[in-house]
Amino acid sequence: MRVLFDQGTPAPLRRLLAGHAVATAYELGWATLKNGELLAAAEVQAFDVLVTTDTSLKYQQNLALRRIAIVVLGTTSWPRIKAARAVVVAAVEAATRGSYTEVAIP
Repeated sequence: MRVLFDQGTPAPLRRLLAGHAVATAYELGWATLKNGELLAAAEVQAFDVLVTTDTSLKYQQNLALRRIAIVVLGTTSWPRIKAARAVVVAAVEAATRGSYTEVAIP
């Protein structure tokens, strides 16, 4: 799968997603794109999944017609995400076209 990390997603998570092509919004020069623009750009570039920490995304955007899967992490804290890595990786791997998943991270 092609996975895109938005600005708040810790880059070290990339190492846990072996077998997936991971890019960050920053690497692609998309750091200044707002949510709707970022989603549109990701779809045009054929990303399968957006991993974000923006828990308000579902309230800010109409996600009904989106093709990209969205996985929302409940924190930006790398130590907490790393501790919950099995759940995070499972959520990314289970993502399907247009799905929306929130991952609660203790």
